[in-house]
Amino acid sequence: MVLSCPPDVTKNRKLKTEQLLKVDDHDFTMRPAFGGPAIPVGVDVQVESLDSISEVDMDFTMTLYLRHYWKDERLTFTSSTNKSMTFDGRLVKKIWVPDVFFVHSKRSFIHDTTTDNIMLRVFPDGHVLYSLRVTVTAACNMDFSRFPLDTQTCSLELESYAYTDEDLMLYWKSGDESLSTDDRISLSQFLIQKFHTTSHLAFYSSTGWYNRLYINFTLRRHIFFFLLQTYFPATLMVMLSWVSFWIDRRAVPARVSLGITTVLTMSTIITGVNASMPRVSYIKAVDIYLWVSFVFVFLSVLEYAAVNYLSTVQDRRERKMRDEIRERSLPCTCGMSQTRTMILDGNYSEADTNSLAGYTSGTMVSEEDVEMPHEVMNEKQTPGEHMVVHLSVSSESTTTKKKGIRALKIIQNTHAIDKYSRMLFPGSYILFNFIYWCSYCIGA
Repeated sequence: MVLSCPPDVTKNRKLKTEQLLKVDDHDFTMRPAFGGPAIPVGVDVQVESLDSISEVDMDFTMTLYLRHYWKDERLTFTSSTNKSMTFDGRLVKKIWVPDVFFVHSKRSFIHDTTTDNIMLRVFPDGHVLYSLRVTVTAACNMDFSRFPLDTQTCSLELESYAYTDEDLMLYWKSGDESLSTDDRISLSQFLIQKFHTTSHLAFYSSTGWYNRLYINFTLRRHIFFFLLQTYFPATLMVMLSWVSFWIDRRAVPARVSLGITTVLTMSTIITGVNASMPRVSYIKAVDIYLWVSFVFVFLSVLEYAAVNYLSTVQDRRERKMRDEIRERSLPCTCGMSQTRTMILDGNYSEADTNSLAGYTSGTMVSEEDVEMPHEVMNEKQTPGEHMVVHLSVSSESTTTKKKGIRALKIIQNTHAIDKYSRMLFPGSYILFNFIYWCSYCIGA
Protein backbone atom coordinates (compact mmCIF):
# COMPACT_ATOMS: atom_id res chain seq x y z
CA MET A 1 0.00 0.00 0.00
CA VAL A 2 1.44 3.29 -1.09
CA LEU A 3 0.60 6.48 0.86
CA SER A 4 -0.06 9.52 -1.25
CA CYS A 5 1.32 12.86 0.00
CA PRO A 6 -0.34 16.17 -0.75
CA PRO A 7 1.37 18.11 -3.47
CA ASP A 8 3.87 20.77 -2.47
CA VAL A 9 2.34 24.02 -3.67
CA THR A 10 5.69 25.78 -3.38
CA LYS A 11 6.89 23.87 -6.43
CA ASN A 12 4.33 25.64 -8.54
CA ARG A 13 6.11 28.74 -9.84
CA LYS A 14 2.87 30.39 -10.80
CA LEU A 15 1.45 30.20 -7.27
CA LYS A 16 2.67 32.92 -4.91
CA THR A 17 1.54 34.05 -1.49
CA GLU A 18 0.28 37.30 -2.93
CA GLN A 19 -1.78 35.40 -5.47
CA LEU A 20 -3.14 32.92 -2.94
CA LEU A 21 -4.21 35.60 -0.46
CA LYS A 22 -5.07 38.10 -3.20
CA VAL A 23 -2.86 40.73 -1.63
CA ASP A 24 -2.49 42.66 -4.85
CA ASP A 25 -6.23 42.75 -5.45
CA HIS A 26 -7.07 44.87 -2.41
CA ASP A 27 -5.95 48.05 -0.73
CA PHE A 28 -4.69 46.93 2.65
CA THR A 29 -3.98 50.46 3.81
CA MET A 30 -7.63 50.57 4.88
CA ARG A 31 -9.05 48.51 7.69
CA PRO A 32 -11.41 45.60 6.98
CA ALA A 33 -15.03 46.64 6.41
CA PHE A 34 -13.93 50.21 5.87
CA GLY A 35 -16.86 52.62 6.18
CA GLY A 36 -18.92 50.07 8.09
CA PRO A 37 -19.13 49.17 11.77
CA ALA A 38 -16.09 48.94 13.99
CA ILE A 39 -13.97 45.85 13.43
CA PRO A 40 -13.59 43.76 16.60
CA VAL A 41 -10.02 42.86 17.47
CA GLY A 42 -9.55 40.34 20.26
CA VAL A 43 -6.38 40.39 22.31
CA ASP A 44 -4.73 37.90 24.62
CA VAL A 45 -1.36 38.10 26.34
CA GLN A 46 1.07 35.59 27.74
CA VAL A 47 3.56 37.16 30.15
CA GLU A 48 6.94 35.52 29.70
CA SER A 49 8.86 37.43 32.38
CA LEU A 50 8.64 40.43 34.65
CA ASP A 51 12.22 41.56 34.39
CA SER A 52 12.65 44.43 36.83
CA ILE A 53 10.89 46.99 39.01
CA SER A 54 12.67 50.32 39.45
CA GLU A 55 11.66 52.51 42.38
CA VAL A 56 13.97 55.33 41.32
CA ASP A 57 12.57 55.58 37.77
CA MET A 58 9.09 54.38 38.79
CA ASP A 59 8.79 51.89 35.94
CA PHE A 60 8.78 48.18 35.21
CA THR A 61 10.04 46.00 32.38
CA MET A 62 8.00 43.11 31.01
CA THR A 63 8.48 40.61 28.20
CA LEU A 64 5.28 39.19 26.72
CA TYR A 65 3.66 37.48 23.77
CA LEU A 66 1.02 39.81 22.34
CA ARG A 67 -1.61 38.15 20.12
CA HIS A 68 -4.35 39.78 18.04
CA TYR A 69 -7.39 38.09 16.55
CA TRP A 70 -9.62 39.58 13.83
CA LYS A 71 -11.29 38.68 10.56
CA ASP A 72 -10.36 40.12 7.21
CA GLU A 73 -12.50 38.69 4.39
CA ARG A 74 -10.02 39.99 1.86
CA LEU A 75 -7.62 37.24 2.96
CA THR A 76 -9.96 34.31 2.38
CA PHE A 77 -8.57 31.52 0.26
CA THR A 78 -9.62 28.10 -0.97
CA SER A 79 -8.30 25.12 0.92
CA SER A 80 -9.32 21.49 0.49
CA THR A 81 -7.98 20.57 3.95
CA ASN A 82 -9.36 23.68 5.71
CA LYS A 83 -6.01 24.24 7.34
CA SER A 84 -4.44 27.56 8.12
CA MET A 85 -1.28 28.95 6.63
CA THR A 86 1.50 30.39 8.77
CA PHE A 87 3.84 33.18 7.69
CA ASP A 88 6.63 35.18 9.28
CA GLY A 89 7.02 38.94 9.60
CA ARG A 90 7.68 39.55 5.91
CA LEU A 91 4.02 39.31 5.02
CA VAL A 92 2.94 41.67 7.81
CA LYS A 93 4.16 44.67 5.85
CA LYS A 94 1.80 43.84 2.96
CA ILE A 95 -1.51 43.44 4.81
CA TRP A 96 -3.49 45.38 7.38
CA VAL A 97 -2.71 44.73 11.05
CA PRO A 98 -4.01 46.54 14.17
CA ASP A 99 -1.92 49.53 15.24
CA VAL A 100 -1.84 48.67 18.93
CA PHE A 101 0.69 50.55 21.06
CA PHE A 102 1.61 50.64 24.76
CA VAL A 103 0.36 53.70 26.62
CA HIS A 104 2.90 55.32 29.00
CA SER A 105 5.64 53.24 27.43
CA LYS A 106 9.18 54.52 27.86
CA ARG A 107 10.97 51.94 25.73
CA SER A 108 9.78 48.92 23.79
CA PHE A 109 11.05 46.70 21.01
CA ILE A 110 10.18 43.55 19.10
CA HIS A 111 12.77 40.83 19.47
CA ASP A 112 14.67 40.15 16.28
CA THR A 113 16.96 37.23 17.13
CA THR A 114 17.50 35.32 14.98
CA THR A 115 14.76 36.90 12.90
CA ASP A 116 11.87 39.16 13.78
CA ASN A 117 9.76 37.35 16.38
CA ILE A 118 6.51 37.83 14.45
CA MET A 119 4.03 35.19 13.42
CA LEU A 120 1.03 35.54 11.12
CA ARG A 121 -1.50 32.75 10.77
CA VAL A 122 -4.30 33.05 8.21
CA PHE A 123 -7.32 30.71 8.12
CA PRO A 124 -9.33 29.96 4.95
CA ASP A 125 -12.35 31.93 6.18
CA GLY A 126 -10.27 35.08 6.68
CA HIS A 127 -9.61 34.85 10.40
CA VAL A 128 -6.14 36.08 11.29
CA LEU A 129 -3.87 35.44 14.25
CA TYR A 130 -1.08 37.98 14.62
CA SER A 131 1.49 37.29 17.35
CA LEU A 132 4.68 39.06 18.31
CA ARG A 133 7.18 38.92 21.16
CA VAL A 134 7.72 42.30 22.80
CA THR A 135 9.73 43.72 25.68
CA VAL A 136 8.30 46.95 27.04
CA THR A 137 9.33 49.32 29.80
CA ALA A 138 6.34 51.30 31.04
CA ALA A 139 5.74 53.84 33.77
CA CYS A 140 4.16 52.83 37.05
CA ASN A 141 2.96 55.42 39.54
CA MET A 142 4.10 54.08 42.90
CA ASP A 143 3.12 55.19 46.38
CA PHE A 144 6.01 54.89 48.84
CA SER A 145 4.23 56.17 51.95
CA ARG A 146 4.37 52.63 53.40
CA PHE A 147 7.80 51.69 52.00
CA PRO A 148 9.16 49.04 52.55
CA LEU A 149 5.92 47.60 53.88
CA ASP A 150 4.11 48.63 50.72
CA THR A 151 2.06 46.94 48.01
CA GLN A 152 2.29 48.32 44.48
CA THR A 153 -0.19 47.96 41.62
CA CYS A 154 1.10 48.57 38.11
CA SER A 155 -0.65 48.46 34.75
CA LEU A 156 0.38 47.86 31.17
CA GLU A 157 -2.09 49.64 28.90
CA LEU A 158 -2.83 48.76 25.25
CA GLU A 159 -4.66 50.99 22.84
CA SER A 160 -5.08 51.66 19.12
CA TYR A 161 -3.16 54.71 18.04
CA ALA A 162 -5.18 55.78 15.01
CA TYR A 163 -8.59 54.08 15.17
CA THR A 164 -11.24 55.29 17.57
CA ASP A 165 -13.93 53.06 19.04
CA GLU A 166 -16.04 53.79 15.94
CA ASP A 167 -13.48 52.06 13.70
CA LEU A 168 -11.80 49.48 15.92
CA MET A 169 -13.08 47.75 19.04
CA LEU A 170 -10.35 46.25 21.22
CA TYR A 171 -11.48 43.63 23.72
CA TRP A 172 -10.05 40.77 25.75
CA LYS A 173 -10.67 37.64 23.71
CA SER A 174 -11.44 35.33 26.64
CA GLY A 175 -12.06 37.71 29.51
CA ASP A 176 -9.83 37.13 32.53
CA GLU A 177 -8.49 33.99 30.89
CA SER A 178 -6.98 36.13 28.14
CA LEU A 179 -4.01 36.75 30.42
CA SER A 180 -1.67 33.88 31.23
CA THR A 181 1.63 33.94 33.07
CA ASP A 182 4.61 31.68 33.42
CA ASP A 183 4.73 29.93 36.79
CA ARG A 184 8.46 30.56 36.99
CA ILE A 185 8.08 34.34 37.12
CA SER A 186 9.67 35.67 40.29
CA LEU A 187 11.27 38.88 41.52
CA SER A 188 13.97 39.35 44.12
CA GLN A 189 12.22 42.11 46.09
CA PHE A 190 8.56 41.47 45.30
CA LEU A 191 5.98 38.76 45.61
CA ILE A 192 3.59 38.72 42.64
CA GLN A 193 0.15 38.42 44.21
CA LYS A 194 -2.10 38.44 41.14
CA PHE A 195 -2.56 39.37 37.47
CA HIS A 196 -5.90 40.48 36.12
CA THR A 197 -7.35 42.31 33.13
CA THR A 198 -9.69 45.29 32.78
CA SER A 199 -10.86 47.53 29.94
CA HIS A 200 -12.08 51.13 29.75
CA LEU A 201 -12.64 53.93 27.30
CA ALA A 202 -10.02 56.65 27.06
CA PHE A 203 -10.94 60.11 25.84
CA TYR A 204 -8.69 62.57 24.02
CA SER A 205 -10.08 66.03 23.44
CA SER A 206 -8.61 66.28 19.93
CA THR A 207 -9.36 62.83 18.52
CA GLY A 208 -12.17 61.20 20.53
CA TRP A 209 -12.77 57.93 22.41
CA TYR A 210 -10.53 54.88 22.25
CA ASN A 211 -10.78 51.37 23.65
CA ARG A 212 -8.03 50.74 26.19
CA LEU A 213 -7.04 47.38 27.65
CA TYR A 214 -5.24 47.04 30.99
CA ILE A 215 -2.92 44.32 32.29
CA ASN A 216 -2.92 44.87 36.05
CA PHE A 217 -0.60 43.12 38.46
CA THR A 218 -0.14 43.56 42.20
CA LEU A 219 3.26 43.30 43.85
CA ARG A 220 3.97 42.96 47.56
CA ARG A 221 7.47 43.82 48.69
CA HIS A 222 9.58 41.31 50.59
CA ILE A 223 10.39 42.80 54.01
CA PHE A 224 13.14 40.38 55.05
CA PHE A 225 15.80 42.12 52.95
CA PHE A 226 15.08 45.47 54.59
CA LEU A 227 14.98 43.90 58.03
CA LEU A 228 18.56 42.74 57.55
CA GLN A 229 19.86 45.81 55.75
CA THR A 230 18.01 48.68 57.45
CA TYR A 231 15.86 47.92 60.48
CA PHE A 232 18.19 45.53 62.28
CA PRO A 233 21.33 47.75 61.98
CA ALA A 234 19.34 50.82 63.07
CA THR A 235 18.03 48.96 66.12
CA LEU A 236 21.52 47.79 67.01
CA MET A 237 22.83 51.35 66.83
CA VAL A 238 20.12 52.54 69.20
CA MET A 239 20.90 49.72 71.62
CA LEU A 240 24.62 50.48 71.34
CA SER A 241 23.98 54.08 72.37
CA TRP A 242 22.44 52.79 75.62
CA VAL A 243 25.79 51.26 76.62
CA SER A 244 26.99 54.74 77.60
CA PHE A 245 24.51 54.73 80.51
CA TRP A 246 26.59 51.97 82.15
CA ILE A 247 29.95 53.68 81.57
CA ASP A 248 31.41 55.81 84.35
CA ARG A 249 30.49 59.46 83.89
CA ARG A 250 34.14 60.43 84.40
CA ALA A 251 35.16 58.39 81.31
CA VAL A 252 34.56 61.31 78.97
CA PRO A 253 36.43 59.96 75.88
CA ALA A 254 34.60 56.62 76.02
CA ARG A 255 31.11 58.06 76.29
CA VAL A 256 31.65 60.89 73.81
CA SER A 257 33.24 58.67 71.15
CA LEU A 258 30.47 56.08 71.54
CA GLY A 259 27.77 58.72 71.10
CA ILE A 260 29.42 60.29 68.04
CA THR A 261 29.97 56.87 66.43
CA THR A 262 26.33 55.86 66.75
CA VAL A 263 25.11 59.23 65.44
CA LEU A 264 27.36 59.04 62.36
CA THR A 265 26.37 55.43 61.71
CA MET A 266 22.68 56.31 61.79
CA SER A 267 23.34 59.17 59.38
CA THR A 268 25.05 56.74 57.00
CA ILE A 269 22.12 54.32 57.14
CA ILE A 270 19.61 57.10 56.41
CA THR A 271 21.71 58.39 53.50
CA GLY A 272 22.08 54.90 52.01
CA VAL A 273 18.34 54.22 52.10
CA ASN A 274 17.42 57.55 50.52
CA ALA A 275 20.05 57.15 47.79
CA SER A 276 18.15 54.19 46.32
CA MET A 277 14.76 55.90 46.49
CA PRO A 278 13.12 58.64 44.44
CA ARG A 279 12.98 62.10 45.99
CA VAL A 280 9.35 62.07 47.00
CA SER A 281 7.77 64.95 48.90
CA TYR A 282 6.12 62.82 51.58
CA ILE A 283 7.40 60.76 54.50
CA LYS A 284 7.95 57.05 54.02
CA ALA A 285 7.48 54.42 56.70
CA VAL A 286 11.19 53.67 56.76
CA ASP A 287 11.91 57.39 57.26
CA ILE A 288 9.79 57.41 60.40
CA TYR A 289 11.64 54.44 61.86
CA LEU A 290 15.11 55.69 60.97
CA TRP A 291 14.56 59.26 62.14
CA VAL A 292 13.01 58.17 65.43
CA SER A 293 15.99 55.87 65.93
CA PHE A 294 18.28 58.79 65.10
CA VAL A 295 16.52 60.93 67.71
CA PHE A 296 17.02 58.21 70.35
CA VAL A 297 20.73 58.05 69.54
CA PHE A 298 21.03 61.83 69.61
CA LEU A 299 19.19 62.05 72.93
CA SER A 300 21.67 59.60 74.47
CA VAL A 301 24.44 62.06 73.55
CA LEU A 302 22.48 64.94 75.07
CA GLU A 303 21.90 62.83 78.18
CA TYR A 304 25.61 62.57 78.79
CA ALA A 305 26.02 66.29 78.12
CA ALA A 306 23.49 66.94 80.88
CA VAL A 307 25.22 64.43 83.17
CA ASN A 308 28.61 66.01 82.58
CA TYR A 309 27.30 69.54 83.17
CA LEU A 310 25.49 68.66 86.39
CA SER A 311 28.54 66.72 87.56
CA THR A 312 30.70 69.79 87.04
CA VAL A 313 28.23 71.96 88.97
CA GLN A 314 28.02 69.43 91.79
CA ASP A 315 31.80 69.03 92.04
CA ARG A 316 32.21 72.80 92.18
CA ARG A 317 29.64 73.03 94.95
CA GLU A 318 31.24 70.23 96.95
CA ARG A 319 34.65 71.85 96.57
CA LYS A 320 33.23 75.09 97.88
CA MET A 321 31.66 73.32 100.85
CA ARG A 322 34.99 71.62 101.69
CA ASP A 323 36.73 74.98 101.59
CA GLU A 324 34.16 76.40 103.98
CA ILE A 325 34.54 73.46 106.35
CA ARG A 326 38.32 73.89 106.28
CA GLU A 327 37.98 77.55 107.13
CA ARG A 328 35.62 76.77 109.99
CA SER A 329 38.04 74.23 111.45
CA LEU A 330 40.67 76.98 112.01
CA PRO A 331 40.59 78.98 115.34
CA CYS A 332 38.45 82.05 115.15
CA THR A 333 37.03 84.39 117.81
CA CYS A 334 34.27 85.93 115.66
CA GLY A 335 31.46 84.96 113.39
CA MET A 336 30.78 81.67 115.16
CA SER A 337 27.21 81.05 113.95
CA GLN A 338 27.37 77.33 113.58
CA THR A 339 30.33 76.29 115.77
CA ARG A 340 31.72 77.61 119.02
CA THR A 341 35.38 77.09 119.73
CA MET A 342 37.10 77.27 123.09
CA ILE A 343 40.88 77.43 123.25
CA LEU A 344 42.44 76.19 126.43
CA ASP A 345 46.15 76.60 126.96
CA GLY A 346 48.31 74.45 129.13
CA ASN A 347 47.30 76.22 132.39
CA TYR A 348 43.83 74.87 133.01
CA SER A 349 42.45 73.23 136.10
CA GLU A 350 40.77 69.87 136.51
CA ALA A 351 37.44 71.59 137.20
CA ASP A 352 37.61 73.38 133.86
CA THR A 353 38.20 70.11 132.15
CA ASN A 354 35.27 68.41 133.85
CA SER A 355 32.95 71.28 132.86
CA LEU A 356 33.67 70.51 129.21
CA ALA A 357 32.80 66.85 129.47
CA GLY A 358 30.93 65.59 126.40
CA TYR A 359 32.48 68.07 123.97
CA THR A 360 34.94 67.23 121.26
CA SER A 361 38.50 68.12 121.99
CA GLY A 362 41.29 68.57 119.50
CA THR A 363 44.74 69.93 119.04
CA MET A 364 45.29 73.50 117.97
CA VAL A 365 46.83 73.47 114.54
CA SER A 366 48.14 76.54 112.78
CA GLU A 367 48.07 77.15 109.01
CA GLU A 368 51.75 76.44 108.78
CA ASP A 369 51.24 73.08 110.40
CA VAL A 370 48.53 72.18 107.90
CA GLU A 371 50.93 72.64 105.00
CA MET A 372 53.76 70.72 106.68
CA PRO A 373 54.20 66.97 106.18
CA HIS A 374 52.55 64.65 108.64
CA GLU A 375 55.82 63.34 110.10
CA VAL A 376 57.20 66.84 110.73
CA MET A 377 53.98 68.02 112.30
CA ASN A 378 53.99 65.13 114.77
CA GLU A 379 57.49 66.07 115.87
CA LYS A 380 56.53 69.74 116.29
CA GLN A 381 53.37 69.19 118.33
CA THR A 382 53.67 69.18 122.09
CA PRO A 383 50.91 67.31 123.88
CA GLY A 384 48.93 69.34 126.31
CA GLU A 385 49.91 72.76 125.06
CA HIS A 386 46.58 73.65 123.48
CA MET A 387 43.13 72.10 123.30
CA VAL A 388 40.46 73.21 120.86
CA VAL A 389 36.87 72.51 121.83
CA HIS A 390 34.15 72.75 119.12
CA LEU A 391 30.67 73.38 120.42
CA SER A 392 28.11 72.46 117.72
CA VAL A 393 24.97 74.56 117.72
CA SER A 394 21.96 73.46 115.66
CA SER A 395 19.78 76.06 113.98
CA GLU A 396 16.65 76.15 111.87
CA SER A 397 18.54 77.53 108.87
CA THR A 398 20.78 74.45 108.75
CA THR A 399 17.79 72.10 108.80
CA THR A 400 16.03 74.03 106.05
CA LYS A 401 19.13 73.96 103.89
CA LYS A 402 19.43 70.19 104.25
CA LYS A 403 15.80 69.74 103.15
CA GLY A 404 16.46 71.87 100.07
CA ILE A 405 19.46 69.77 99.16
CA ARG A 406 17.40 66.56 99.50
CA ALA A 407 14.68 68.02 97.27
CA LEU A 408 17.24 68.66 94.49
CA LYS A 409 19.00 65.35 95.01
CA ILE A 410 17.37 63.65 91.99
CA ILE A 411 18.29 66.50 89.68
CA GLN A 412 21.82 66.98 90.92
CA ASN A 413 22.66 63.33 91.42
CA THR A 414 24.12 62.38 88.07
CA HIS A 415 24.09 58.71 88.93
CA ALA A 416 20.30 58.89 89.24
CA ILE A 417 20.03 60.37 85.71
CA ASP A 418 21.94 57.43 84.24
CA LYS A 419 19.89 55.05 86.35
CA TYR A 420 16.58 56.40 85.10
CA SER A 421 17.88 56.56 81.50
CA ARG A 422 18.62 52.82 81.61
CA MET A 423 14.89 52.22 82.04
CA LEU A 424 13.36 55.17 80.21
CA PHE A 425 15.22 54.85 76.88
CA PRO A 426 14.66 51.10 76.30
CA GLY A 427 11.07 51.30 77.49
CA SER A 428 10.24 54.20 75.16
CA TYR A 429 11.93 52.52 72.18
CA ILE A 430 10.10 49.24 72.75
CA LEU A 431 6.81 51.15 72.93
CA PHE A 432 7.62 52.93 69.68
CA ASN A 433 8.41 49.61 67.93
CA PHE A 434 5.16 48.10 69.16
CA ILE A 435 3.10 51.02 67.81
CA TYR A 436 5.09 51.15 64.55
CA TRP A 437 4.81 47.49 63.59
CA CYS A 438 1.18 47.24 64.68
CA SER A 439 0.25 50.28 62.59
CA TYR A 440 1.97 49.17 59.37
CA CYS A 441 1.62 45.38 59.58
CA ILE A 442 -1.99 45.23 60.71
CA GLY A 443 -3.03 47.96 58.28
CA ALA A 444 -1.35 46.21 55.35
